[in-house]
This record gives sequence, structure tokens and C-alpha cells, in this order.
Amino acid sequence: MEQDIKKLISQMTLEEKASLCSGKDAWHTKSIERLGIPSIRMSDGPHGLRKADELFDKSIPATCFPTAVTLASSWDRELLERVGKAIGEECQAENVQILLGPGVNIKRSPLCGRNFEYYSEDPFLSSEMAKHFIKGVQSEGVGTSIKHFAANNQEHRRLTVDAIVDERTLREIYLASFEKAVKEAKPWTVMCSYNKVNGTYASENEFLLTQILRNEWGFEGFVVSDWGAVNDRVLGLSAGLDLQMPYDGGHGDKKIIEAVRSGKLPEEILDRAVERILKIVFRAIENKKEKATYDKEAHHKLAREVARECFVLLKNEDNILPLKKEGTIALIGAFAKKPRFQGGGSSHVNPTRVDDAVEEITKIVEGKANILYSEGYNLDSDIPDEKLIEEAKEVAKRANVVVIFAGLPERYESEGYDRPHMKMPESHNKLIEEIAQINHNLVVVLSNGSPIEMPWIEKPKAILETYLGGQAWGGAVADVLFGVANPSGKLAETFPKKLSDNPSYLFFPGEKDRAEYREGIFVGYRYYDKKEMEVLFPFGYGLSYTTFEYSDLKLDKKELTDQEILKVKIKVKNTGKVKGKEIVQLYVRDIKSSVIRPEKELKGFVKVELEPGEEKEVEFELDKRAFAYFNMDIKDWYVETGEFEILIGKSSRDIVLKDTIYVKSTVEIKRKYHKNSTIGDIIEDPYAEEIFKPVIQQIIEKSPLKDAPGDLYQMFVNMMKYMPLRGLLSFGGEQITEEMLDELIRKLNRE
Repeated sequence: MEQDIKKLISQMTLEEKASLCSGKDAWHTKSIERLGIPSIRMSDGPHGLRKADELFDKSIPATCFPTAVTLASSWDRELLERVGKAIGEECQAENVQILLGPGVNIKRSPLCGRNFEYYSEDPFLSSEMAKHFIKGVQSEGVGTSIKHFAANNQEHRRLTVDAIVDERTLREIYLASFEKAVKEAKPWTVMCSYNKVNGTYASENEFLLTQILRNEWGFEGFVVSDWGAVNDRVLGLSAGLDLQMPYDGGHGDKKIIEAVRSGKLPEEILDRAVERILKIVFRAIENKKEKATYDKEAHHKLAREVARECFVLLKNEDNILPLKKEGTIALIGAFAKKPRFQGGGSSHVNPTRVDDAVEEITKIVEGKANILYSEGYNLDSDIPDEKLIEEAKEVAKRANVVVIFAGLPERYESEGYDRPHMKMPESHNKLIEEIAQINHNLVVVLSNGSPIEMPWIEKPKAILETYLGGQAWGGAVADVLFGVANPSGKLAETFPKKLSDNPSYLFFPGEKDRAEYREGIFVGYRYYDKKEMEVLFPFGYGLSYTTFEYSDLKLDKKELTDQEILKVKIKVKNTGKVKGKEIVQLYVRDIKSSVIRPEKELKGFVKVELEPGEEKEVEFELDKRAFAYFNMDIKDWYVETGEFEILIGKSSRDIVLKDTIYVKSTVEIKRKYHKNSTIGDIIEDPYAEEIFKPVIQQIIEKSPLKDAPGDLYQMFVNMMKYMPLRGLLSFGGEQITEEMLDELIRKLNRE
């Protein structure tokens, strides 16, 4: 294949080569008929196929699965593969060769308008979800385009904003969300983002597109621009941007041709991009399934099953849930009949059908309960409608239980703009407050794409977070409310009490075209846990209709090098009365570090299903990266020799078991010492301290300190910890000369 492609390229004119590096229209690559090069089609995703002829046309009907924010709450790798596979089937049926997704950008702020399209605030969870989604789609012979590479964490001024991020933060948080998915799932394409990263547009950022993506991670597909993201076509091509989308009238092609002819752009760079594009084009054609179809009803059922696996039970006082099929149940809130089940923008799917909660709940109670409905608020207005609230109160008075459906209307969050605050509409908040005074048996069902403030949190007995649950949301809500399914989702992001608690609050979205990531690696729970800050709901949190007990934590070794694998086992038991699924989370804590690190970091998770009374053993494997941080001195991942805690939790705040492991680094970092190196820096290095200690003891012996009680060396070190070596000339008297100091520094540097 590779030789055939090279031969094809050798037969092309310069104009033909350049033409292949931009789209034919909004969605297709160009063809070259005389050489038998076909065109392939890309379409929006990621939680369903959005196939439209023009950019803003209404798309063809397709299954709308829950959005990424919802899917990530399942913490279920196999579920993500099943969703990906189903979407891949629909792509084949609709003659689409590449799905534009998944989106894996980190949730730096709850305000990002596109957070519903992204998985998590944590890169380990995000990359695992993405990896399995990609595997699912590509198992059907359809490519994916993981996006938006990189540091696209806001919609505000997204086409021009410069994300200023230090490299350690970039590596540990923002790039790590892509890394595992790229390396292990091998997406066919990567989509670069609109924004600049540290002064250079992502579309022409050689550090990102070539050095990291290709040279370090081994990516072999092509890089496509986000639609309209190209700033300088020639610089972009040189940096590693292969395909420009959409069609720009031929301006980019013309610039490429001129640059090659003038000698500004070596033709080999153009050839390289063409080769990458053609590899994927021919792979897509080889995998095309003629007359492919899919079962719409089966996919709708899957969407329902998936949604109920993702819902997060946030509160359940007096075990009010699951509801009983008896008495009178009031369903209040316009979302109950007109659900908010997806977000706005390029991911907006035209669903094959939509379930509403009133109809599905009426079906599920089978006439055994009396179902009442009241609108409660106007979907098109944030202002409370007193008439609708009064009607809802009358309905609530007649009910044994009230379920309020509330959240964020679609206009609140979309591609293209960020939220100004974390509040729900006042019409929703007031409805909850008013109904809570009428009926204490209150359940709130939330539909929203990102965290919200809950000023009324003490009022309802139960809160069910359904996020954006896709077209089968109504049926899934009915299943969970009445116990047909046991909620098993956990939050893939922290819900802060208020917006100003968020670590990026002071710096988001930045000033003009400059967004500084001053919070560094402290994103989400890494910040809240380090600060010991009270939150509304922590990362990894979620309740169940049953209870689980963890026991018998076992590590297969107590000491290891950073080249070895640590195996961790733990037993989980269902101690309740109904079948359920538990998400066991493993965090790692560096007990003592010479660099600033989070209190703990997620490094493993397993979702396990258990019958009542059943116990299972689950296993984790931890490699070097579980203990490492990105060391800027060596520009690589580094494990500092020392003790680490292995923490097993039900959430980042609910750690139930822990043990300690000693990890020894196999990488020796040779520090460079000089006259301004401090004594404190030297004693942190065992080799350097061994050389340094006799020198200090010699000084102590001839000083007034020699008669002081206790460990004189330690006392001296504590007093002089931040003194540079040159200070020894002042405090060492005649015992230390410049020549002696120079000799000491040579020994410290192993010269």
C-alpha cells in the first residue's frame, strides 16, 4: 500500500498534490479521477451522527446518544465501545467515512459552553473513555477525529485566544487527555483546535503537531484543521497540518503551490502530507460496507440502556427512590414533556425519535398510580411565571410524591459561547423553592450539560443528575425513578458550591486574546482536595439503591522500581438488597515530593456488577506513569524515589482503604551545582549530601556550636538551609577558602 501511494504521488502534478490538502466542500476530501483517487466524507459527532449537506443545514435523522458529559459518568469502558460501535454502524449506513469526535478537552472551568461535549476534568478518566469510544467506532471500519488538539478549554474568543500554559501543566493535564487515546486506540485523524497555544496557533504549532503527536506518541494518521482554524496555510503544512477544512475557494492551495515554486516550502513536506491523507482515504474505501443498514429501534433501546447507566444519584433521603407504583405522583416542569437531551452547535443531532418522561412514567406505572402533570415554567423565559407556579402548587397539594424536572435550557450552553454564571434559570429555582413548601416528598431530576449551583439543595429528598441523556432520556428516567434500573453513575467532574470556588475563576476567560492558566496542574478535584475545600459534590461521587463494602486490599509487592508493574487487588461486596454496580476508584499520592503535586490523582477505576450479598475481587495494574510527574529538567516523565500511598475510594473524598508502596527511580538526574546552590538543595540529593556532610562537620568542630547539645549537623543545616554555598566563605572563617569551595563544587558535580 505504502509503495502504491508513493507511486501515485510521483504521478501527480504540483497542483494536484496541493488540491488534496484542502476539502472539496464542507465535508468531503477532493478526488483525482485520472489517478483513481476517491473522495471520502467526514461528518460531525461525537454522540451521534450529524450528517448535513451544508454546514448549518438540518441533518438526517440519527440516534442521539447521551452526550460525553453523561457518558463519562458511566465510568464504563465497555459501554463507550458499544456506543461507538453503534454510531460507526450508522456512519456506514449513511456513507460517512470519518466521524468528527470524540472531544477530550479538559473541563478547566464549569463555564465552558462546550463542556457537555467533553468527558471530564481528569485526564486519566477522559483518555480511557475516549480510547474505548474510538475503538468502538473504528471497529466498524469508520475513522474518528479526536479533538480539539490542544488546550481548547473555552469558547470565548476561541478563534484567536492564546492559551498560556506551562509545559508541565500541558503534559500532565491537557495533553494527557489525548495521549493514551492516541497511542492505544490509534484514531485515524486528529483535529487541531482554533486557539493559539503559548503564542502559536494550534494549526501551525510544530511542537504539538509534529514533536509531540507524531515523534513522541507515534500518531500515523492525518491532522485536519477544525473548520476555519487555518491562520497561515504554508506554516501549517510545515508544522504538520495536513488537511484544511472546509473548502476555502482555493486560496490555501494556491499559497502552497506558490511556496513550493519559490523554494519557501520543500516539496517533500507537501508529499508527506499527501501520503498521510491518501493512507486514510484508501483505508476508508477498503472498509466501506456496501448497502449497510442499522436497526433504528435497537439503537434507540441501546440509547435508553446507556442513559440509565450514566445517571448520577446525588441525594436520596429516607430512601424516597425508587418510587412505588402507588398513590398520586405529580410530574412538574416543562422538561418532563419537552426534554433537554443534548447541547447546541455542531454536535446537535436530529434524533430518530424522542421519549418524554410523562409518557414513559405513565407506561411504567401500568395504571397502578395516578400521574399528574404541570408545566411549572415557561421554556422560553427565565422569569418565573406566577400563574404556572400556582398551577403547579395546586397539583403538588394533591400528590403523595412530586418529581420536578429542571436544569439548563439549551440556550444556556452551546458551542460558540461560554456561560456567564453557574445558575439555573430563576424560573426553575423558584419553582423548586415554592413546591418544597407544599410537599416534602420532593424529587428533583436535573437536565444540564455542566455543574450548576443549587441554592435549594436542602429542600428535595432526592436529586437525580441526568445531564444530557440523549433521545431515550424519558424512558431511562422512568427506569431509574422506579427501580427498573439501579443508578450506577458517578460524577466525572466536581460540583463546586459556587463559581468563585473554581481554581480558574480569577483567570477565566482571560483578558482580550490572552488566557493564562495560572492555576497550573490544579484543575478540578486536584485543587479542591489540596485546598481541603468544601464542595457541593466531589469528583467520583454517586449513590446507589444498594450499599457496597470494600475489603482486603492487597499489593503484590511493597517495593518496586519505576520499570515494574504493581498489581493491586481489592474485594467489593454488595451489602444491600438489590443488584447494583459500583465504580471502584484508585488514587495515588506521593507522600513527600520535591515538587508541588496534587494531594491525590486518579490512576485506575473498575466498574463491577454485584448481586445482593455477592463479593468479587477486582484488580488494577499500575505502571511508571501512575507515580510520575513531568520533570522539566529532563523533559520527561519522572518518578521520584520514595513512598507512595495507594488509595481506594468511592469518590475522591471517600477513601476507604489505603496502603503504602516504596518506588525506586531508575533514572538518575545529575544536578548541576554552583556557588549559588543552597545547602537545602544539596542535602536533598543523597550523593551530594555524602560529600557535603564532612565539610560542615569540620566547620562545626571549630565553631562555638561544637558545645551545643543534640545533632549539631542537623541544627546547622536547619539554620543555613537557604544559604548559598558562597555563604560558607563568610561563615566558615579561615576553614573555607575559595579554592576549597571550587573543589567542593567539582566533587558535587562529579567532575
